Amino acid sequence: MSIEKPLEPLVPTQLDVEIEMDVDTGEAEVEVEVKPVTFEANLLEELDARAIETISAELLDTIRTDLNSRSDWEKTYSDGMKLLGLKIDQRTEPWDGACGVFHPMLSEAVVKFQSEMVLSTFPASGPVKTQIVGKMTREKEEAANRVQEDMNYRLTQEMPEYRSEHERLLWAVPFAGSGFKKVYFDPNLNRQVSMFVPPEDIIVPYGASDLQTTPRITHRMRKTENEIMKLMAAGFYEDMDVLPQPDTIKSDIQKRKDEADGLVSVKDDRYTILECHCECDLPGFEDVDEDGQPTGIKLPYVITMFSTGELLSIRRNYFEDDPLKQRRMHFVHYPYIPGFGFYGFGLIHLIGGFADSATSLMRQLVDAGTLSNLPGGFKSKDMRVKNDDTPIAPGEFRDVDVVGNTIRDSIVPLPYKEPSATLFNLMNTIVEEGRRFASVADLKVSDMSANSPVGTTLAILERNLKVMSAVQARMHAAMRQEFKLLAAIIRDYTPLEYDYEADGPRMAKQSDYDMVEVIPVSDPNASTMAQKVVQYQAALQLAQGAPEIYDLPQLHRQMLEVLGIKNIPKILPLKDDFKPRDPVAENMDVLSNKPLKAFQHQDHEAHIRVHMNAMQDPKIQKIIGQNPAAQQMMAALMAHINEHVGFQYRLEIEKTLGAQLPPEDEPLPPEIEVALSRAVAMASDKLLQKDVSEAQQQQNQQQMQDPLLQIQMRELALKEAEFQFKAQMESREMALKEQEMALKDARENKRIDTQAGIAGVTIGAKKANDEAKIANQQLLKGVEIGSSRASAQANQGAANSPR
Repeated sequence: MSIEKPLEPLVPTQLDVEIEMDVDTGEAEVEVEVKPVTFEANLLEELDARAIETISAELLDTIRTDLNSRSDWEKTYSDGMKLLGLKIDQRTEPWDGACGVFHPMLSEAVVKFQSEMVLSTFPASGPVKTQIVGKMTREKEEAANRVQEDMNYRLTQEMPEYRSEHERLLWAVPFAGSGFKKVYFDPNLNRQVSMFVPPEDIIVPYGASDLQTTPRITHRMRKTENEIMKLMAAGFYEDMDVLPQPDTIKSDIQKRKDEADGLVSVKDDRYTILECHCECDLPGFEDVDEDGQPTGIKLPYVITMFSTGELLSIRRNYFEDDPLKQRRMHFVHYPYIPGFGFYGFGLIHLIGGFADSATSLMRQLVDAGTLSNLPGGFKSKDMRVKNDDTPIAPGEFRDVDVVGNTIRDSIVPLPYKEPSATLFNLMNTIVEEGRRFASVADLKVSDMSANSPVGTTLAILERNLKVMSAVQARMHAAMRQEFKLLAAIIRDYTPLEYDYEADGPRMAKQSDYDMVEVIPVSDPNASTMAQKVVQYQAALQLAQGAPEIYDLPQLHRQMLEVLGIKNIPKILPLKDDFKPRDPVAENMDVLSNKPLKAFQHQDHEAHIRVHMNAMQDPKIQKIIGQNPAAQQMMAALMAHINEHVGFQYRLEIEKTLGAQLPPEDEPLPPEIEVALSRAVAMASDKLLQKDVSEAQQQQNQQQMQDPLLQIQMRELALKEAEFQFKAQMESREMALKEQEMALKDARENKRIDTQAGIAGVTIGAKKANDEAKIANQQLLKGVEIGSSRASAQANQGAANSPR
């Protein structure tokens, strides 16, 4: 009987071979160390030549297919670049030197978009701000400030190429309709980078709609031999003894770019590298189930190779601890107007026809003016003009030889007309429609009045800038994705400590990035500064109607941020920026008309006492009374005192409850909030009784200190003493009377007792006499009866005796 044991899945390994030679004996000792392949390793070293050749051939074929599927898009892109008018067109038709000007409609829209967007998305202070995830605490606020400072420092100082790459992106997005950013960790620079990728260098298969769902993304790169050698030395690429020949074939789009820049490719020795983010089922690295059996599911990889097919690296493109093995994203798509497919619609698609027509009409008008000013025609052969090969200068007269006829008869000019007004109006109409459609038309001042409400002005701006606001919202969403990728790299690949003195613990970088989320500083709801300013003006007008329900300092601070004012925290500090201060310093701030803030941990009774004493101090009252802002100062101080009163009431409630209340900004479940409200209500009743009792005692004490009340109390005391004296005298008189009555009663009772005794004695004597009489009588009676009975017995005896 045999037991079959399932085979264990093979684990890819690396062999480290060491050979030691003994010089004396000539024997060699070979040591072989087997190491498993790390997750980040280049898997190209583990595949055989046949598998590598198959992968290269299949991948090159699919990439060529992807390129062929977008050939029409490339042609439109290439033709649209000519409409920018970046190169002077030397025309020879219909005559040499004809007008070759291009209407700047298209380039104007691109430049205007780039200029407005770079100021909106990349201000001088940096393009990043932070957003706290979850419950807001003091610790998270400090972490958010550190992350914002760190990210802006890296993007403005550590990554000097970021702004230029961003501006190149902002040129390509409106023109071509799409632009891309690639975010990754560069081993050569040993830091994170975010590089602009032209849309023609991102190749996706037919039918792809976005980066997240496309099965394949190919990035076409151009690197010098030295850059490739550096990556090979760093172990990122597979070492090659001899590099293939550089690919010198250029696309039509690249040729158009070179013409616009005025460049000529004399010798371009750069290599074309294809980096394909795709899904493959590599032999030896198959996806397996719980039983170790291959599932046949393709896994995400990044396969890099030359355009000629030689592979450089194959690396996994998912996280090791990801059970779903989802593809890691390194690209961000910036669309201008989302279209039917993967690439967005740009200005060459939207107003390219308008720009072409406007260019044609402008050239016709200029050529017509040229022909009208310098007309041509026919002249007689017999007429001779000296130096007729040069034009006649203003004020110049030349000699003419005429045979037989006048000059008028010898010259017949062609009937050229002045530039057509109809053609001019038609061109203006096309230009106006094109600029309006591209949202680059100038806003008419006549549409707005200086006395118009802010809401009306805002409505006009919204109507004219609606398209650009939508585009900016897309840019904001894409930048958010880019910053999210950058923050992840900074968190994972950088040291734990900050590179500069940060406000907080220096070892808190990774934890800071985990607590907050980085977002662009741009506003997706407003595309221009004018629109933002008008929005805040509308908010300020609303705040004037009900200032008590608005946070006016915060509103004014946001307005200053929109205007680009520097050092805003010093100009307009908010309460969130304040730090705890002693009560004397707070009184000084009041006198300087500075804002105040109370903190929960302070001694509120002491602060209230110091502030109230300052308010009642006659010297301070006299000085403040001469200040025009005295009422405002007192109101600010009273509001600050009320803050301390509120915190003190909270402490008293907590003491009565015997437990701490939840933080003010912490959301509570409904059932907990109801239970807490009931407990607080009972505690408030007890606190009210206690405060009422203390207030009554305090009132009584205050009344005791009143002189009139003291005199009245003395009079009452005298009257009370007199009343007590009279009462004592009356009580004494009553006591004497009671004593007299008691003596009299005692005498009477004694007399009565004496009489009763005499009567008792008399009665007793009489009773004794009577009893003695009765006894004597009874004795006599008994004697008589006895005598009679004896006599009878004697008589009877005598009779019975014998005679």
